[in-house]
Amino acid sequence: MLYLSILIIGLLTGTFCRKISLFKKLDTSISATIWTMLFVFGVSIGSNKELVSNVGNIGLQAFILAFCGVAGSVLAASMSFSLFFKKKGGRHEK
Repeated sequence: MLYLSILIIGLLTGTFCRKISLFKKLDTSISATIWTMLFVFGVSIGSNKELVSNVGNIGLQAFILAFCGVAGSVLAASMSFSLFFKKKGGRHEK
């Protein structure tokens, strides 16, 4: 519940402050933060001996889960685009 509250507060802050130039520059810092988090996540996985030794056993399961997650996201995005952004003439709105 705490995480959801923080997300909603951030959403409201972003909505009301979107015209401030400082907030427009956040895209770069968000990307850098995501890349840093991925790197740290990779380091923590790589340092776990038990996990690295079982990569062969869990690799196929991880691939299947990742593939299904991506496929589901693409399907949901496609459906959302069709429902909300396509005009009747076949072109999307700008």
